[in-house]
Amino acid sequence: MELFGIVIVLSVILVPSNVLIAKGQKGSDSPSSPCNYPAIYNFGDSNSDTGGTSVALFPRVAPYGETYFHRPAGRATDGRLIIDFIADHLGLPFLSPYLDSLGSNFRHGANFATGGAMIHRPTASWFQTGSSPFPLEIQVEQYIQFKERTAYFYAQGCEKSRIPRPEEFSKALHTFDIGQNDLASGFGSNEALRARLPHIISLYAEQLRGMYEVGARVFWIHNIGPLGCLPLSVIKVENPPPPGYLDEHGCIKSRNDIVKEFNKHLKETVVQLRAELSEAAITFVDIYSVKYRLISNAKKEGFEEPFKICCGIHGTGIDVGCGNTTIINGAQVYGGSCAKPSAVISWDGVHFTDRANTWIATHILDGSFSDPPIPITRACHRHSQI
Repeated sequence: MELFGIVIVLSVILVPSNVLIAKGQKGSDSPSSPCNYPAIYNFGDSNSDTGGTSVALFPRVAPYGETYFHRPAGRATDGRLIIDFIADHLGLPFLSPYLDSLGSNFRHGANFATGGAMIHRPTASWFQTGSSPFPLEIQVEQYIQFKERTAYFYAQGCEKSRIPRPEEFSKALHTFDIGQNDLASGFGSNEALRARLPHIISLYAEQLRGMYEVGARVFWIHNIGPLGCLPLSVIKVENPPPPGYLDEHGCIKSRNDIVKEFNKHLKETVVQLRAELSEAAITFVDIYSVKYRLISNAKKEGFEEPFKICCGIHGTGIDVGCGNTTIINGAQVYGGSCAKPSAVISWDGVHFTDRANTWIATHILDGSFSDPPIPITRACHRHSQI
């Protein structure tokens, strides 16, 4: 079972979860004008998986999807993910999973993300814990094949309303939200994990270079959120916790410290890649700060206490996953959802609710948490041009 397959102004009016974020304007190619993205190609884990895992491995079941889609829609939440809000903001449709053979439309992009995916290629033991067989390396290879096959079928005169135009790949937005499973799998030995960080980051950079070599030019890269604040971990901390184990907001400090170190290395690598990849426009998005701000100000932002889990039953000796049924003391127990998901930050103890994702997306799309500090509608322009 996947545990950490999750997956970035300053003062913004909260948009209700049933109201779409305003769409970006389309304009010219001058550095001061909005970009005209013809498509989005996304890579990542369950933070941005719009159904790849559901069609390739195990489908999401009710009550997943209940708030927005009113049915399971392949997403690890009750509604939309950040990538859905990005697509809508740019005036593009939600992304079809690359692995989905039914009802998919790839005219405006594709989603290669799968729940449990890692940057590092997982070992056999990691597969047993729910890691995806589609790490970033495979996702990038799928993208390359997708691009090559698109060119072939387009030249053959095949149905063109559901496939991209080959000349538009270099103009597309390429989004990344991956890495948390690499860290979550190693939290048992923090020092060993810390020693692996440079290698994990180097693998990430290698795949970004590979994307650039086949024509990708616009990159929007999320760092990793505060894994030490995931309710499914926090609720299992002994009471009272050891001195200094939790930070002032109740998050596991040692886990967040490693995440911060990973994010620091990732940002330094992005800066290096900007200098190396002369035609690339690379935006680094500080998802960590946005999510931590929401968690540390939950009640002020209209949510209940930040470590409440909406779907599933978790407590001392009890773990019933969202949508699962099990037998406890001879009785059948169902892990259903809470009465008001819009008041809760965490959907299932790992992933965020539709309303929380709305809040997060609202806070990153204008560029207030980006480096360089530009909105996503202008992220196609190189930093030196602005």
